[in-house]
Amino acid sequence: MYKPENDDVILLESGKFRFRKLLFNSAYSIIISLLLQIILLVALVLSSRNLFPFLFSGYMLFALIIVLIIVNRSGNPLIKLTWSVLILTLPVFGGLLYLYVDLQLGNRLMNKRLRKLKEHTKEYICIDPDAIDFLADNHSDALGLANYLKAVGDFPAYSKIEAEYYSSGENYFEHLIKELEKAERFIFIEYFIIKEGYMWGRVLKILSEKVRQGVEVRVMYDGLCAVSSLSYQYPKRLRRMGIKCKMFAPIYPILSTHYNNRDHRKIVVIDGRVAFTGGINLADEYINRYQPYGHWKDCGVMIKGDAVKSFTAMFLNIWNSNEKTEDFKPYLQVYGAAPVVENGALTDSGVVVPYSDSPVDRENVGECVYLDMINRAKRYAYFMTPYLILDNEMLTALTFAAKRGVDVRIILPHIPDKKYAFALAKSHYPELINAGIKIYEYLPGFVHAKVAVVDDREAVVGSINLDFRSLYLHYECAAFFASSKVISSVKADFDETLGKCKEIGKSDLKTISPLMKLYAHLLKIFAPLM
Repeated sequence: MYKPENDDVILLESGKFRFRKLLFNSAYSIIISLLLQIILLVALVLSSRNLFPFLFSGYMLFALIIVLIIVNRSGNPLIKLTWSVLILTLPVFGGLLYLYVDLQLGNRLMNKRLRKLKEHTKEYICIDPDAIDFLADNHSDALGLANYLKAVGDFPAYSKIEAEYYSSGENYFEHLIKELEKAERFIFIEYFIIKEGYMWGRVLKILSEKVRQGVEVRVMYDGLCAVSSLSYQYPKRLRRMGIKCKMFAPIYPILSTHYNNRDHRKIVVIDGRVAFTGGINLADEYINRYQPYGHWKDCGVMIKGDAVKSFTAMFLNIWNSNEKTEDFKPYLQVYGAAPVVENGALTDSGVVVPYSDSPVDRENVGECVYLDMINRAKRYAYFMTPYLILDNEMLTALTFAAKRGVDVRIILPHIPDKKYAFALAKSHYPELINAGIKIYEYLPGFVHAKVAVVDDREAVVGSINLDFRSLYLHYECAAFFASSKVISSVKADFDETLGKCKEIGKSDLKTISPLMKLYAHLLKIFAPLM
């Protein structure tokens, strides 16, 4: 078993230390401050209602006007319905909350900043004419999706690639370690979750060694880690080791809807020659050294070649989103690893399109990719996802595909990590099953994989779940594969995982308790905001 060599590499916290951290960590002080602000706002609203009845009547009129505005605006109908119910139920608080969210200046500034940064990277992210020609000749129905990704996010298709799919966190981790050890110029790491333990300890040991060798190392993780897994001052500790480190959207003692938009991406870029993405975070449960919810089923993918530049640009854009723009040329003018050739042919003759999704640009890239794949499916459309909280568009696409004869299957956890998400998923079961969709639950434990595979011709591997948070509220990333050898690997993994699942039939729906159904129905009203 791996053991840390010094305290700078890893700190395994005792129960006593965790208790002290809970009391004195600045992250918890900030949370208390935020809660006090919320209580104060609610108290002010309630007091104005009691002291000034005429003002409350004005609020009711104000709430009605806000609802009329919401109904007539473009956007997802379920989100509009949720806001309307909230505002009409709580006219004072709901109306003010909507205005606060809708007028949030931070998101508008973030969107403007990211657009500017994309322009900064545009000259390095060029169209690969061979990839477009390949799609036109061999996979013309996916050409439209490739054109969409290039148009809305400047995500080009690449043909000179080598890719490998990993059907478990353990296998992914093994190859990640090997590639990190080869680093010579730079390492970029971006994860939603980092937790101290064996997995992160192994990675951090390599990073500290690479820094001593002169390799530039950057680590970025989501700011919620300061609440759940790491000290608020943890970036300073890594900086003392020579590692550039920052939290994305750290929590400050000021109320902001920006906290609702988390960095859910998983990206590693090494020397501009290799990239990793998928559903796997840097924590021990992802490699089953710790099993809070039974066996943890996850997956990831490694990509080599020019496509790595897109992942490098994704990382640099978010890294520079809150500071002065640096010179991207040393990192993006790297022509990825030379494609491997066997008998005069590429080892992977297909196409990959790495892409990301942002919650601040009003373009639901992640959902559009899934919808396009479902709508073009002819034989089958298979998904693995930990959460199933569907909007009307996704629900309609899935059920319509099944009704027109497509074999639609979805694998979900049997042991959930979030009870409310599991209840919401079950609320969709009747409509999906009645439409002919096959729902499976992974009996050994928890499925965290985020994959889609269609007709042996297309697949997506990334961080994007089938839920509102991934499709609307989080920063996400993924890779779309067409006619690639990765697709057969994803399909084989799905089939193998299916053998460890139980299909949920109509008889199983009768066993769902009335209390669970009531709980799910109540949650469903506010699902778009969860």
